[in-house]
Amino acid sequence: MFERATRSWGLVKASASVLSADKELIVFPLISSFAALVILAAAYYVFPQFFAQAAGQDLSLQFYAELFLFYLVLNTVVIYFNSALVGAALIRIRGGNPTVGDGFKIANSHLKAILGYAVISATVGIVLRWLSDRGSLGTIASSLGGLAWNLATFLAVPILVAENIGPLDAVRKSSGLLKKTWGEQIVGNLSIGAAISVIILAVFLLGAIITIAALSAGAEILAVSLAGIFLLALVILAIIGHALGGIFSAAVYSYATTGSAGDLFREELIRDAFKEKAGTV
Repeated sequence: MFERATRSWGLVKASASVLSADKELIVFPLISSFAALVILAAAYYVFPQFFAQAAGQDLSLQFYAELFLFYLVLNTVVIYFNSALVGAALIRIRGGNPTVGDGFKIANSHLKAILGYAVISATVGIVLRWLSDRGSLGTIASSLGGLAWNLATFLAVPILVAENIGPLDAVRKSSGLLKKTWGEQIVGNLSIGAAISVIILAVFLLGAIITIAALSAGAEILAVSLAGIFLLALVILAIIGHALGGIFSAAVYSYATTGSAGDLFREELIRDAFKEKAGTV
């Protein structure tokens, strides 16, 4: 397990190398994050009662209908920009030199599949939310179901943008790869999330300490300025983490289907990533 985690950390660093070589890839998660905030603000303006219900009050059929619409719009935007990111990353992994326009072109060519996948994701989200509203056991079932869904669909976006198949087939193929292999993609994805989380926590604690110290010294303006700077740093780190996750999924998909993840990913890091489990055919 330690060896697998170590190899996965190497994959995280390799993903960062791709982002360093193509810094424009950060545009996709940046726009996606901004669009998500706009959608959230619009939903709050159009459906203010939705947020009151989301706090646990009167969970009606209308609430779930509004929630499905919110999930659908949000998922469509997130999946669209993630598809553009993954598509551009695949170009780099395969030896090309992607541009932002290339990423958008790839996403635009798969709009129908992206929308279909968004519908599926929104439906799963509604089911999980309904379960979480059924009490403690429902909350546990919802958490486990959400984890299983995220793991099973880890390669769904790369499959969507690289293969001419529909969203259901992409989910099935992603789930099949997960069941067939030792799951290096899981450890690597968790490594990326854990690494970014540790850095974010460190920046948050540092910012809180410095801001409190400034307030204690009576420097209110300085404290507000510092808080704003640290908040911006946290947002940037989260966006970088999103980009690394998309690049990593593209690399794992490329290796799973072609046996190569490009020059920036050393073969020894991932050659066992898709080793079949004992007993599989």
